[in-house]
Amino acid sequence: MSDVSGGITEQEGKRDAPRDWYVEMDPDHADTWEETIGLFGGKSSPATRYQITRASKMARLREVLAIASRYDIFHGLTPESFRHLLEELGPTFVKAGQILSMRSEILPQSFCEELAKLRTSVEPMDRDLLLETLRGEYDRPIEEIFDAIDDVPLGSASVAQVHKARLVGGELVAIKVQRPHVQEIMAQDISIMSSLAKRASRLMGDEQFLDLQSVVDELWQSFLEETDFLVEVRSLTEFRHNNADCKFVDCPMPYPKLCTEHVVVMNYVDGIPIGDNDRLVREGYDLEEIGTKLVDNFAQQILDDGFFHADPHPGNLQIQGGRIMYLDFGIIGRLSAHDRGAIQEMAFAVADRDSARLKDGLLSFSTGTTSDIDHPHLLADLDQLVNEFGLTDLSEFDMGAFLNAIIAMARKNGIELPGAMTMLVRSLVTLEGVAYKLLPDISVIEVIQAHIKAHRDPKKLVEDELKQLARGSVKAGRSVVDTLSQASLAMDMLTRGQMRMNLDLPGTTDPMSDIAHAADRLTMGIIVAGLFIGSSVIYYARIQPVIFGIPIIGFIGYLVALALGLWIVYQILREEHRRHKRRP
Repeated sequence: MSDVSGGITEQEGKRDAPRDWYVEMDPDHADTWEETIGLFGGKSSPATRYQITRASKMARLREVLAIASRYDIFHGLTPESFRHLLEELGPTFVKAGQILSMRSEILPQSFCEELAKLRTSVEPMDRDLLLETLRGEYDRPIEEIFDAIDDVPLGSASVAQVHKARLVGGELVAIKVQRPHVQEIMAQDISIMSSLAKRASRLMGDEQFLDLQSVVDELWQSFLEETDFLVEVRSLTEFRHNNADCKFVDCPMPYPKLCTEHVVVMNYVDGIPIGDNDRLVREGYDLEEIGTKLVDNFAQQILDDGFFHADPHPGNLQIQGGRIMYLDFGIIGRLSAHDRGAIQEMAFAVADRDSARLKDGLLSFSTGTTSDIDHPHLLADLDQLVNEFGLTDLSEFDMGAFLNAIIAMARKNGIELPGAMTMLVRSLVTLEGVAYKLLPDISVIEVIQAHIKAHRDPKKLVEDELKQLARGSVKAGRSVVDTLSQASLAMDMLTRGQMRMNLDLPGTTDPMSDIAHAADRLTMGIIVAGLFIGSSVIYYARIQPVIFGIPIIGFIGYLVALALGLWIVYQILREEHRRHKRRP
């Protein structure tokens, strides 16, 4: 059929696509490569799949060094030059840059914002290469599958590009095609980066400005997921399942039987970009309603499903037929039930200005040990954050600034946050930018908190509170038992004459002498007060003899009290003068 080598020139067809093309993906029988281990063969590494040799790695390394030499990498890269360097190095480094753009705990915010531009289009592959790639993916002629394929791609990225096409049954679809040899190139680059990261970690130790190994590990995991398009097919299927009861949210329907490791076929979405406010208004849409539903559904993805679209920028969101359509599931995030509960607690902690509650929620995300964390210092930092952001009206709350401040503060206090957490933070910041154009007077966190309150099951809430109370009671009971045990030991030592007490007061060389002086002054003060009170009683009693209208005994008491009082004041001032002279 000649149309395959041409383009789509006709209107959408009326015929239905063959139903056997749409078969639900069975996760248990997905055609994906799995890591293995054997008694004699040893543990296989994913890198062995791509037959990476030392010679090929050295050749690629020389190429990378040649490109890097054109940039001032030793004296310092600006955000813009860093982005250009990654673009020139190829798809692996572009993907690394995309990961780093969501890791503001690693790079400064200015670099993250610049690296976010790596999501834009790149030079598309030509049509002949596209058709050749498609023919290599199917065991039958593509003319039996596709009736026509557009010449101009809908989008072109470092890993794949998307084309509009029409099936032989007449249904319009979008084809996402992986660039040839991308897997081999990226696997080789990641292998090189892993070797360099290990050597850099050994040489630089704690002085390295970013955790290279964590980036490489995340890059490898991202590579395995994003270059296997069957993972994206399962993500699309899972998202549609999670939102089956939601009438205003959807995503493209995949055709798993037409999908391969390098090709995704899904129904074509021809909607209105969510950032085109003027067109949305002309079509009769309520911008506030769209924004509220968008944020509320994203809260559902995070807090209820634990499966969320990790890149909700305007290019991946469209409005079609009254529904919000999510596109491109190449980057997704997952949260455990524990993490979702911690997020809820942090959301309410911000609203209640509860620093202690916010601290507990943040520490629950830590992937490292928290025994060395300075809790008073951390709490003081959180107090400052709460004072800065907690007093702000929710409608004016800047979530991006707050979350970035949280990440910076966590890094400052040695709290290691998982990649899922930083990915979530970046996603929320991106979503806030989209929602702000739709909801300028409403905060994202305000909608999220409303979602939490509306969807919290009272029975589940009571159960959680009872569980928390039970855990607290057990912890308190253990503390009481430990205290009683220590008290018993102390009493036993006291009766045996084995217990001593060491007293250390900062700023003094002889604490017991200082305590004795303080006790003497307190005693003298009590005596002076007693003399004044006793003399006053004698005065009012008019006890004879009298001098100057005052009883002699009372007069003497007043004089002695005055003298002692002046002496005490003199001693206090002299001691204060001595302390002032001893201060450095």
